[in-house]
Amino acid sequence: MARLFRKEGDLPARSLWQRIKDIALTDVSTFVRGDEIAGSLEKLEELLLEADFGVPTTMRLVASVEQAAKRGTVRSQTEFLDALADGIESALRSGNSDPALRVAPSGPTVVLVIGVNGAGKTTFIGKIAARYRAQGKRVLVGAADTFRAGAIDQLRLWADRAGAEFVGGKAGTDPAAVAFDAVDAGITRGVDVVIIDTAGRLHTSTGLMEELKKVERVIRKRLPEAPHETLLVLDGTIGQNAVVQARTFAAAIPITGLVVTKLDGTARGGIVVAVHDDLDVPVKFLGTGEQSADLVPFDARQFARDVLED
Repeated sequence: MARLFRKEGDLPARSLWQRIKDIALTDVSTFVRGDEIAGSLEKLEELLLEADFGVPTTMRLVASVEQAAKRGTVRSQTEFLDALADGIESALRSGNSDPALRVAPSGPTVVLVIGVNGAGKTTFIGKIAARYRAQGKRVLVGAADTFRAGAIDQLRLWADRAGAEFVGGKAGTDPAAVAFDAVDAGITRGVDVVIIDTAGRLHTSTGLMEELKKVERVIRKRLPEAPHETLLVLDGTIGQNAVVQARTFAAAIPITGLVVTKLDGTARGGIVVAVHDDLDVPVKFLGTGEQSADLVPFDARQFARDVLED
């Protein structure tokens, strides 16, 4: 995941680690002296909050660094970086953190994809469909976003690129009916995976959230254990608003995994940690670009190092 937080063609972004060194760690020996800890930790706290780690995670990371400094186990910038990365990895591995996708014990695995407008749901569906196809699985994509005239055609194009089958209705069709038809077709045709798109919706729209609940209920009527995965796609560039969005969606239907997109365009990757910490839901994928290959299965250890990368 090298250069995960940089856009190709941009000047190299100043990493979180570079800023930490500039402000708090010009001389680690000064940092670890008791009389300098408080001021340095306050600056570290500011940097982590700016990087969207959120208040609870930031407080825990700062506390762990303070303890390490007082124990004298941090004696160099490298050791400090390792200690901070270990703290981030530990936060990502806490609670419900398994990034593996669930698989149906029999019949098709149903993946429901949800999120707000512009988060990158359609692109993600194309990428994950291509990933399943590369594994030799037969995939069907259902276009339950029937509000936007171009959404059905856009998703059909992504399905064609991935070599996936497609089920879609006309614009204005009941989204729950399309979702039902997609699952029914998946069962009848004997496919391995059914991926269902939903309309992008503002998390503040009560009516649209109720409709999302209906989509989930209808899927379950056709296949009682489905959806096996409900993946919430979040835009990694919107900061703490992603936490607010995630809470609202989680209050409507159970979320089994998070997909954070557009991380090629921001150096504020702490939002990945903040959302996992707030929802206790595993991060399953990171989106790093527009191509089918730009979908990274989540690895807590690698991410913790990348977010601090020089």
